[in-house]
Amino acid sequence: MANVAEYKKKIVNDIVKLTRDYPIMGIVNMEGLPAPQLQAMRSELRGKIDLFMTKKRFMKIALDKIKNEKKDIELLAEKFEGMPALIFTKENPFKLSKILQKSKTNAPAKSGQTAPDDIVIKKGPTPFAPGPIISELSSVGLKVGVEGGKVAVKEDAVIVKRGDKIKPKVAEILTRLGIKPMEVGLGLVAAYEDGIIYQKDI
Repeated sequence: MANVAEYKKKIVNDIVKLTRDYPIMGIVNMEGLPAPQLQAMRSELRGKIDLFMTKKRFMKIALDKIKNEKKDIELLAEKFEGMPALIFTKENPFKLSKILQKSKTNAPAKSGQTAPDDIVIKKGPTPFAPGPIISELSSVGLKVGVEGGKVAVKEDAVIVKRGDKIKPKVAEILTRLGIKPMEVGLGLVAAYEDGIIYQKDI
């Protein structure tokens, strides 16, 4: 047990040290971030950002431990979302948000994911020859016809509204059409600087 306790203490102390070393601290949500993208982002952000992943409980203990040195920092724990990780940087919160936004990549939709925005299929030709695909496209709410020997979408259609879950058939159609509506990356949930917590909408 002593070993476990020591290792836990070390994690908490590491977070406290990083919090002292860096003026800016942020929370990101790692949920649904595939490992290859995470590796790529870590190497791209190296030198600008220190990313620390551990259990929420350890993060909360560390924030509580340093609250006498950094005003209101323990309130960051209320902003944890999904699979939170801590980010440390010398960049200001707005620049940090921009850096993270830039490092995002587009990804195909998976069944059960939540649409970040309305997902629209634009009118125009598809690569498909006429066949069963016509009824498949119609089944997700698209108006289709045949033009020049290919199946074409007749009018723009919102097939998933923002905040709705993506159905399996819709995810399959989007992938077949080469549409990647999801953004993969580290979303900044909140950032802390000099006693102020900036939320993502700011």
